Amino acid sequence: MPKGIPTDPHTRAEIVSKIRNEGMSVSEASTSYGISSKSIYYWLREGIVDGNRNLILENNRLKKENEQLYKLLGRATAEMQRSKS
Repeated sequence: MPKGIPTDPHTRAEIVSKIRNEGMSVSEASTSYGISSKSIYYWLREGIVDGNRNLILENNRLKKENEQLYKLLGRATAEMQRSKS
């Protein structure tokens, strides 16, 4: 696709979906649709990081929270087993 011509939003969504859900590679999509790989990587990044909220940081925060909860659950389970003895 020539530089500077906007891509149809439905086509963008289709490409992103095929890459994320069906395992199509960026290079395959670039060749098939005639769109630069740089543009496709930009579209893929748009869904992960936006101006107001960084989803990667949110994901890391949730991982830490899960680790803390597993530790608490482990302690509670150990205490319950000790009280049964």
